[in-house]
Amino acid sequence: MTPNAKIALVTGAGSGIGRAVSLALASAGYSVVLAGRRAAELEKTAASGTPGAMIAVPADVSKPESVQALFTRIRETFGRLDLLFNNAGTSAPGIPMEDLTYEQWSRVVGVNLTGAFLCAQQAIKLMKEQRPRGGRLINNGSISAYVPRPNSAPYTATKHAITGLTRSISLDGRAYDIACGQIDIGNAATEMTERMTAGVPQANGTTMAEPRMDVRHVAEAVVYMASLPLDANVQFITVMATKMPFIGRG
Repeated sequence: MTPNAKIALVTGAGSGIGRAVSLALASAGYSVVLAGRRAAELEKTAASGTPGAMIAVPADVSKPESVQALFTRIRETFGRLDLLFNNAGTSAPGIPMEDLTYEQWSRVVGVNLTGAFLCAQQAIKLMKEQRPRGGRLINNGSISAYVPRPNSAPYTATKHAITGLTRSISLDGRAYDIACGQIDIGNAATEMTERMTAGVPQANGTTMAEPRMDVRHVAEAVVYMASLPLDANVQFITVMATKMPFIGRG
């Protein structure tokens, strides 16, 4: 690890947006802690970037004891945290809401919302104590924080809730030099959105292929948000494929 580098934690760092953002932050000079449930994928992320700039710490953000262990590792290794990118997320099957099981609902809420809360809670504690005080949190909201796709109630509900969490952290963190913003992403080209090239359900009942954008544009936006001094903040930013059905969706 580079001495005196800023320290970032990225959850869901084993693939997709999390991997791209982790690599971009490492290239920007951060020491990056990679968190996620799949240790082998975290190691792939670490091996893909700047040598020595990233460490993999397997963790399940939906479990308080796992998040506590993750932050204990950060405290012991670095003694501080400058940036948390709350990115870990999952979704339920795209079926009618009335057919979802309690377990399917709870899994999405546990990862997307409770996981973001647990990581934010620990990050805020550390950022309040460290010297110099303060830091930045960036939450991955998704454009589902504004409008739903068909049959997406659990995912959409959690992403709407992330917006409330972002605003609450922004307000409550002011006194401690803690800034919080949200990036809402539409159709970044990752493994998760590969299905969109073959066609996905639309609000009018049709199926249509949707345009995607290079995930590096998301990574660049997060690095920009992170680069600001703590007296400036990008509160909300939307980065999306220009021609995707978002404006007017629903």
